[in-house]
Amino acid sequence: MKVDQKGHTITIKDTQGDFNSFFAKVNQQFKSYEKHNVIIDLLHCTALTVDEIKLFLPLSKQQKKAKKSFIVVASDFDYNAVPAKLAVVPSLLEAHDIIEMEEIERDLGF
Repeated sequence: MKVDQKGHTITIKDTQGDFNSFFAKVNQQFKSYEKHNVIIDLLHCTALTVDEIKLFLPLSKQQKKAKKSFIVVASDFDYNAVPAKLAVVPSLLEAHDIIEMEEIERDLGF
């Protein structure tokens, strides 16, 4: 697991390709990330299922309550199969763009 911080955003990247152990580590250490916008980078994970992505839903809800963004980045995935409450995008650039838009919305009071 690799953690990069740029400004108000933390990117957590899976470096081992083992989704279950990665999710367990993120879940255990999430308290230290909760004051930042979070990007979960799963680009190196292959054959992700909708159920595996949905495991991040409670963390996403927690971030939304704290007025922070939570984005999952995954490629080769059916993005329509994921609940609308969980943001899943195909690239890191798009994840940063969504965080920027959500920051603007929060500044405007939406």
